[in-house]
Amino acid sequence: MAEVGRTGISYPGALLPQGFWAAVEVWLERPQVANKRLCGARLEARWSAALPCAEARGPGTSAGSEQKERGPGPGQGSPGGGPGPRSLSGPEQGTACCELEEAQGQCQQEEAQREAASVPLRDSGHPGHAEGREGDFPAADLDSLWEDFSQSLARGNSELLAFLTSSGAGSQPEAQRELDVVLRTVIPKTSPHCPLTTPRREIVVQDVLNGTITFLPLEEDDEGNLKVKMSNVYQIQLSHSKEEWFISVLIFCPERWHSDGIVYPKPTWLGEELLAKLAKWSVENKKSDFKSTLSLISIMKYSKAYQELKEKYKEMVKVWPEVTDPEKFVYEDVAIAAYLLILWEEERAERRLTARQSFVDLGCGNGLLVHILSSEGHPGRGIDVRRRKIWDMYGPQTQLEEDAITPNDKTLFPDVDWLIGNHSDELTPWIPVIAARSSYNCRFFVLPCCFFDFIGRYSRRQSKKTQYREYLDFIKEVGFTCGFHVDEDCLRIPSTKRVCLVGKSRTYPSSREASVDEKRTQYIKSRRGCPVSPPGWELSPSPRWVAAGSAGHCDGQQALDARVGCVTRAWAAEHGAGPQAEGPWLPGFHPREKAERVRNCAALPRDFIDQVVLQVANLLLGGKQLNTRSSRNGSLKTWNGGESLSLAEVANELDTETLRRLKRECGGLQTLLRNSHQVFQGLPLTSRRAHLPRPCLKTHPIPQSLPLEADSL
Repeated sequence: MAEVGRTGISYPGALLPQGFWAAVEVWLERPQVANKRLCGARLEARWSAALPCAEARGPGTSAGSEQKERGPGPGQGSPGGGPGPRSLSGPEQGTACCELEEAQGQCQQEEAQREAASVPLRDSGHPGHAEGREGDFPAADLDSLWEDFSQSLARGNSELLAFLTSSGAGSQPEAQRELDVVLRTVIPKTSPHCPLTTPRREIVVQDVLNGTITFLPLEEDDEGNLKVKMSNVYQIQLSHSKEEWFISVLIFCPERWHSDGIVYPKPTWLGEELLAKLAKWSVENKKSDFKSTLSLISIMKYSKAYQELKEKYKEMVKVWPEVTDPEKFVYEDVAIAAYLLILWEEERAERRLTARQSFVDLGCGNGLLVHILSSEGHPGRGIDVRRRKIWDMYGPQTQLEEDAITPNDKTLFPDVDWLIGNHSDELTPWIPVIAARSSYNCRFFVLPCCFFDFIGRYSRRQSKKTQYREYLDFIKEVGFTCGFHVDEDCLRIPSTKRVCLVGKSRTYPSSREASVDEKRTQYIKSRRGCPVSPPGWELSPSPRWVAAGSAGHCDGQQALDARVGCVTRAWAAEHGAGPQAEGPWLPGFHPREKAERVRNCAALPRDFIDQVVLQVANLLLGGKQLNTRSSRNGSLKTWNGGESLSLAEVANELDTETLRRLKRECGGLQTLLRNSHQVFQGLPLTSRRAHLPRPCLKTHPIPQSLPLEADSL
């Protein structure tokens, strides 16, 4: 056994050992955060197990020499419990059934129950497995694997037993220990540069009381049976000495360690890179508001699909005609397409369907996502208010339409399976509504970006959440009110806004559609303060969906060619109703303008820009801050360098009409002055003016571009 790395943590605000176990969970569940050559990991099973007692142990087989600095049980938890390795839950997924031994356990039972309730684990007391996932490991095989491994430890592998139990000072190796055991599959990235593409399984043994987590990689023998790969066993250990904590990485057989550079990195990487990240994560003490990436689909399938699509459509980067960053947009849409293809593939398997799902992308933008999905066999089309240059490059098989979408009874898609909102801006909150009212079988996928309500910008209502988290919760609330089970997932895309919301099924039977639609209407009405609608704009339940109870899968191509104008008439004929109002569902909604406005102050009239620049320059020069410089002939000259003012002070000197005109531009006054960087210079706030929200300005020392009098300089 050898220690390949050790680092001390003396950060005063560190919450240890809770922070250590939180860091370990990141490495356990999301190893790709540290090892960029991995696609991720899948936890297949988690159970409680006991190691055999050490019967006969010869001298020199314990790990005592490595443990003398260890304090009294670092993993026993600090006051108040804390997030150690999660306990085992029963079949109901809400009851804790793993209690620590009374003599050694410091964690309270109520804390264990709360933690266990948040983790959907398997049956108590023996290995379980996740449902319906690719490559699941049968529970019977897990039982057999663990039993064979335990027997090998009892029969004479005392060195590994001592390594697992960290036998040494303060420990009780003779007592039978109960541990948390996890079976995980580590998934490498699929890449032409990385020949290794086969996922690798490993058993992870977590010893809460001793503060250790041991990784036991598995390999197949000549007969196809799994066994522990003894050469690549390693352990992450938390120890405590005086007032300092230590995290160490130990390798069981360093002389036999085999590194492939991907799943099994070099020992130096474990002792340096991984150890540094664990130490950092241990003191961050922050909990993510979002789920781990790709939690709704198979990571292995996604990795394969993404690499195939990336290779297939990489040439788009070279011929990208738009002004936007080609690599970001191409690879982002490739990742979204890979996600949807796997999501839909698993949905077809779940519903036992053969026809590929149809779709409509509302606010499709450059249309690349529509092009990829259509090229991969899914019938669909994209709609956007403005045509893009790249549309002409896709060919006739990619159906893209230039049209504005206003949520009303004419903009429904009763024969389409999925509605997509990829950065759909003002349409984002409407997409669950349109999907719900199109048909009972219509589903939705949205990737929110900009924050829009049903009308206008979204206004924050809570200060305890980030604006992004609050907006996601709002869209989830819309989906739930529309009658969807809304799932949240995090995509792997080059964007800060990468959380998607998926509505795959309904919370109600189709027979209750009318009553649920009443609730939708009331909810939408409540979002704008229950205004009084003008004549002809009455806000009422939408009489739109037909064949709500049909459960069959509609033909995708027919969905694209179907006209939705007959939906209202069909509903009215069925229910004996008269003609319905064809106005928008909520008065006041305005789709974005067809022509994209330039709002960086560059399109403002030149005389207006000159007027503001001159007014601000005179304001700054009025401060009479005189500077002295030597001329070429040696004489001294005095010139007016101007004073520094905050933007707030500058704005107070401008008239109301000028400010109103600037407010319609992105950045307003600040953008206009930045555009005149040859005249003005932005300065950081001084300490005496640190309360001001924006930077100060001063005139530039080269004033030739200003139409000022010579004697003022």
